[in-house]
Amino acid sequence: MQVNVSGHHVEVTDSLRNYVSSKLERLERHFDRITNMNVILRVEKQRQKAESTIHISGGEIYADAEHDDLYAAIDMLADKLDRQLIKKKEKQKDHKHRAASR
Repeated sequence: MQVNVSGHHVEVTDSLRNYVSSKLERLERHFDRITNMNVILRVEKQRQKAESTIHISGGEIYADAEHDDLYAAIDMLADKLDRQLIKKKEKQKDHKHRAASR
């Protein structure tokens, strides 16, 4: 999985890049067909925002999260993406089982 981390109005340090990579690493446990992931970290006045687009086989998944702390926003983003990937995987699995039972 290729992870691209960029920042708007914030400098992306090595520690931030490593934190994002370690948090989003767990997504591969639930969905192994992730090809590319773009993460954008933003600072808008007092709000810290993290957003991501994941390219998977069969589409894209987008999520964003806002918080006063950038690290908390990254945590919230990882949770949202995790839930969406699990839901996508369950839909694919359910679709295959329905087709096989016909």
